[in-house]
Amino acid sequence: MTVFRGEPGRGPLKKTTGNYVSHTPVHLLSYKAAGNPPAPTVPKKVLIAMAVFREKTGPKSAVLYPKTPFPDITAFSAFVRDIVLKNPFGCTSYMTGRKNHPPVEKIREMYTAKFVYLDKNRVQVGSGSDVYHTLDGYEDGIAAVVSNTANNQAHKGKAKHTPDADLFSATLQCHNPDGSLWFLSIARDRVTISGYKDDDVRKRVGEWAKTVPALQ
Repeated sequence: MTVFRGEPGRGPLKKTTGNYVSHTPVHLLSYKAAGNPPAPTVPKKVLIAMAVFREKTGPKSAVLYPKTPFPDITAFSAFVRDIVLKNPFGCTSYMTGRKNHPPVEKIREMYTAKFVYLDKNRVQVGSGSDVYHTLDGYEDGIAAVVSNTANNQAHKGKAKHTPDADLFSATLQCHNPDGSLWFLSIARDRVTISGYKDDDVRKRVGEWAKTVPALQ
């Protein structure tokens, strides 16, 4: 016996015959049964990649993955500093209590330096990583690890910094003209907007991102 039942999200009807379930619309089943030639196919659309923030489910947030991560700490820190100084999103300064806040404020940062230890034959005999919460700490820490003789002896190899494997992140707090706060989190391989209430924030940041070569 053939029965047609509706199913939310899967087209108006599905056809069930025994243990066989077809999600093909009914009018196409009738079209093929009548001996007609196959229906014409629709050409596939070719999409051109560009800097677009994809909204995530749950609390409002959107993320952008550039094709190329920031190459080094110099490029990353310059990118963050440029946003704080130029305020490309039209944010506004504000006060909480007796403290004045700038339109865009860096509230958190973290830098992870990665190391490998090589013996006299250049064979890796160990690895390690250190986390720093300031840029100065990151730079000074790398120098300290590389020159730490006792640590090198313990690993039976010399420490070598591997900057291509390092991780960077900074979170910026932005004050919207309507009085709300939202956040821009920048990592080496992605940029995330979160905490915004008005979708205009995502659109505004998205339009800006399309003009920034580092995010293409």
